[in-house]
Amino acid sequence: MSMHNHSNHDHPQGSFLTSRAGLVLLGFFAIGGFLLFTEHRAHVLGALFYLLPLGCVFMHFFMHGGHGHGGHGDHRNQPDERNPL
Repeated sequence: MSMHNHSNHDHPQGSFLTSRAGLVLLGFFAIGGFLLFTEHRAHVLGALFYLLPLGCVFMHFFMHGGHGHGGHGDHRNQPDERNPL
């Protein structure tokens, strides 16, 4: 039994995506994505109608404090800065 050193052999180390199995996997993902898009296009495009109102509501709730209107409290009992009386 002889000891053989394999450390000096040149084996190119490529990424998984450039290997044969990686390219096949990318092909399956591309075909699957195309089929999902074509079969469910009506559902996705039908839901786009509701994204504009939902986007407005979410932006109002989550971004409204960003322009100086945070803390909408009752300001009737506080003195006006312009009229100290």
